[in-house]
Amino acid sequence: MTPDRVAVLGGGPGGLYAARLLKLSRPDCEVVVHEQGVPDETFGFGVGLAARTQRRLAEADPASLDDILAASWSHDMRMRVGGREAGMSVSSLVAVGRAELLRVLQRHAEAAGVKLEFGVRRTADELDADLVVAADGVGSATRSAGDFGADVETGSGWYLWAGVDVALPHALFAPERTGHGVFVTHAYPYAADRSTFLVETDEATWRSAGFAETTAATPADASDEDALRYLSGVFADHLDGHHLIGNRTRWLRFRTVRCARWHAGRVVLLGDAAHTAHYSVGSGTKLAMEDAIALVSALQETNDLESALTAYEAARRPAVTRLQDIAERSRRWWETFPERLDLPVEQLLVAYMSRAGNVPLERFAAGTPEVVTSALRQWAGEGPPAGGSLVEWAFARALRPSSPGQEPDLDVLDEPLGTRGFDSRVVPDDPAALGATVLDVGTDARPSGVEHAVEDAVRRGAGVTGAVWLTGGDDRSSVLTRLEVAERLRRRTPALVVVAGPRDLRDDFADGLVADRTHLVALR
Repeated sequence: MTPDRVAVLGGGPGGLYAARLLKLSRPDCEVVVHEQGVPDETFGFGVGLAARTQRRLAEADPASLDDILAASWSHDMRMRVGGREAGMSVSSLVAVGRAELLRVLQRHAEAAGVKLEFGVRRTADELDADLVVAADGVGSATRSAGDFGADVETGSGWYLWAGVDVALPHALFAPERTGHGVFVTHAYPYAADRSTFLVETDEATWRSAGFAETTAATPADASDEDALRYLSGVFADHLDGHHLIGNRTRWLRFRTVRCARWHAGRVVLLGDAAHTAHYSVGSGTKLAMEDAIALVSALQETNDLESALTAYEAARRPAVTRLQDIAERSRRWWETFPERLDLPVEQLLVAYMSRAGNVPLERFAAGTPEVVTSALRQWAGEGPPAGGSLVEWAFARALRPSSPGQEPDLDVLDEPLGTRGFDSRVVPDDPAALGATVLDVGTDARPSGVEHAVEDAVRRGAGVTGAVWLTGGDDRSSVLTRLEVAERLRRRTPALVVVAGPRDLRDDFADGLVADRTHLVALR
């Protein structure tokens, strides 16, 4: 059945973009967007759009992208720790104000013939439409009321979205120590007089600073003014006299949404209603707009609604699952961020870029050679020679009892290993030779692993005082999970940590060594 009437629940970027593309592809179709809010009263600050997303939007609808880019702001990136700073060029990344993005998409939707209805809450059941596109966000009432097999996992860290009334010179990652603990910002400019200023922290710091009380006292439609004042002071060195501003700004914990099914009958989920991915790897806006492209493409290719919705999900689920798995590792990395503040800023930037297994060392070095060279010198005490494989160079570095910042308690090992160290970061696949305690880090159905499984593996290894040998499956996801467990053990215990795995994942093992996730590796 070809849908003659389409209702879109939710007037965010995904819903508006889907409505415009549907109307452009089917001019005779009635398309109505139902948004419970009113125009120009949106929440949020800037939205980032990476180069790959821009290319996809250009292919789908160049006219709306041109207007989005005309209102956007490009920037590069800096990581600042204490008095030191390291940066990288990401000029292809742009940001645009969420309110401006919505204005552009509303204008283009109406130009295509879409009807926009504001200020009324609608449900799928009450809408007289052949197809209902539920783009009603992470708290989707449509998802909650339907049979979509939803699984919502809540992270352990706390974050808030704030802004500042100045364009920062760069996107900025910066931790700040306080008497309560560490707060870290991800900030970026999105207009000539505005920047997003996201702040996150761990549970203990959040409670120590009194934010459990301020969060409970802040109404849902208000901002936590106590938090904004406090954090303006914490990050004063980065704000150049400005203060953080709010827009329904309150502390939250990230919710990762996964659904077994994205459609049921005539209702299909889109964007955050169907899936979320942690903001540290990309925005929900990107995923929602790319969902819209795939949905309209599937509807164009068949006149059978069920087949089209099945094809939409089949086309999008692999990319979404991959991004969610990368995002899950990234979320856990950020939620343990304060443990890495002993690293020099260049090495910390390398650790950040390789945190989820998405940017290998060699590729990062090709675009940012100065940072990587400095990081390798900090890690090994010497820089790599010009040319040649950085992976092989990293494997060939020695681990000595005096290696700066990397001191496992080698004294607990049998002589002579404890006194002479290791001439290479690669050891034979023989845990008995080190008298190591073998810890099998099991795999599970989710490629990125599950939080409680990672923590369970860390607890099992926490009592080891000699060498701990992490083994498990030979697939890449299992190896990345072992490296994540290894990092927590390497930073929380005096044990010598060894991660074993297949030789064909050499790049991942080299990343793990240089980022100080493990002391040694065993290739099999």
